[in-house]
Amino acid sequence: MSDLTILAVETSCDDTSAAVLNGAHDVVGHVIATQDMHAEFGGVVPEVASRAQLRVIDTVVGQTLEQAGLSLDDIDAFAVTAGPGLIGSLLVGVNWVKAVAYALGRPFIGVHHMEAHLFASVLEDERAQPPFVALLVSGGHTLLLHVRDWGRYRLLGQTRDDAAGEAFDKVARLLGLGYPGGPAIERLAREGDAARHPFPVPMVRTGQIEESDDYYDMSFSGLKTAVLMRVRELEKEGGLDREVSHLSAAFQRAVVEQLAEKTMRAVRSTGCQRVVLGGGVARNKALAERIKGRVGRTGLVFVPSPRLATDNAAMVARAASFRLGRGERSGLALNARADLPMPGVV
Repeated sequence: MSDLTILAVETSCDDTSAAVLNGAHDVVGHVIATQDMHAEFGGVVPEVASRAQLRVIDTVVGQTLEQAGLSLDDIDAFAVTAGPGLIGSLLVGVNWVKAVAYALGRPFIGVHHMEAHLFASVLEDERAQPPFVALLVSGGHTLLLHVRDWGRYRLLGQTRDDAAGEAFDKVARLLGLGYPGGPAIERLAREGDAARHPFPVPMVRTGQIEESDDYYDMSFSGLKTAVLMRVRELEKEGGLDREVSHLSAAFQRAVVEQLAEKTMRAVRSTGCQRVVLGGGVARNKALAERIKGRVGRTGLVFVPSPRLATDNAAMVARAASFRLGRGERSGLALNARADLPMPGVV
């Protein structure tokens, strides 16, 4: 890891964030500006998100530097999320960092958004070090990785259709709960009885072995369709309103059981007793508790705080510290990529 003072910027979706990291662990400034205008649309509108980020990025960076008690001249290196994400939003951050780094004659590096999520937990707990099994669950991605070392990742499984967070949002819309859907479903699920609507757990069946092509992979589209069909039945019966909490509980249970089972398969096959969760869905307490319960007392499960589970620049700075410490740098040809492949994956 580097001992540089790094200013990182994160603009992969609708949040605008900046952070200053001293060395590998000391976050001395961190600001996240959220956008609330997307709720009326039922999801993030890319053009609206990127325009809003253009308006606030200077302010966000300024507030971050003020927290840190630093100026731009005090920054040794810059970092930015280069992908994946919404291309317009990514370009806001990438172009800002390239311009400032060039003007000041400082090095900079583009960071992969999902690799940054791997580093979130270690900012709060130094024990969250490789080797470990990582479950990264967000609105755009669902990945299961064996992290042998920083920069060396084996992809075990991923979603074959919707991401877990996307499924939460879509089901919340079916239930009339608004956007974002994850927190609303989690809240209602505490009041509901999942047994009233026993949805099957997708991609989990008897007879699966490690050589099966679906042993680690996940799927949420069929579950979403099952909820839709049940919602339509209840609407015809006039009983949907009183079943929303139970439907929320049943849907959440099926998602959590699938994610937990896939994670435990990875724990057993790799022999790793450390599990790191990351991404916005990692804020779901039912998921964290279920995985902790299944790992048991012999293992460790690291769950970042809500602030570091969501999209944030502190994790980007931490990933950049690793990459810069290895001598990696980006050039002015760096561009944003909505489909940026994750480095180090085999």
